[in-house]
Amino acid sequence: MKTKELVVAALLSAMALLIPLAFGGFLMVSIPPFTATIMSHVPLFLSMLISPLAAVMVGLVSALGFFIKLGPIVGSRALMHAIVGFVGAKLIKRGLPYPAALGITLPIHAILEALVVIPFMGLNLYKVLVVVALGTAIHHAIDSAIAVFIAGILKKSLKLNDIQIFGNKKVS
Repeated sequence: MKTKELVVAALLSAMALLIPLAFGGFLMVSIPPFTATIMSHVPLFLSMLISPLAAVMVGLVSALGFFIKLGPIVGSRALMHAIVGFVGAKLIKRGLPYPAALGITLPIHAILEALVVIPFMGLNLYKVLVVVALGTAIHHAIDSAIAVFIAGILKKSLKLNDIQIFGNKKVS
């Protein structure tokens, strides 16, 4: 990773850690075993624009924050962010538009989070498929919309095409 990429990834990691620790109770919707902290995916989704390594880094730091604040079930679900971020960043690197990469990672994200709660919850199909998978999909979609909006603002205000902090990828 280049220095600029590392710095931006570190800032996004700090945000990914701060969101669950500082806002985990305040911005959180809880329908056990599902919890959703609004905007918690935004640093991860933005890091996908930098590189796969940056996305994995932000995903792992996010998981640490959720393990500390909300325990092993939510922390294990958050650990899936590293995989989702990696896949999304690879898709963007291959030339997929940012919103398309976020859309493709939505079912991957929902399925991974549903699978990871099975050891904790058992094979309760309602909790696994409806509560966790559907809840994750809705949360992913909301945070994706926020991330696309923020990425668009950053692209214009920071003139990212000139600076190329996010590489040559286009944010549409």
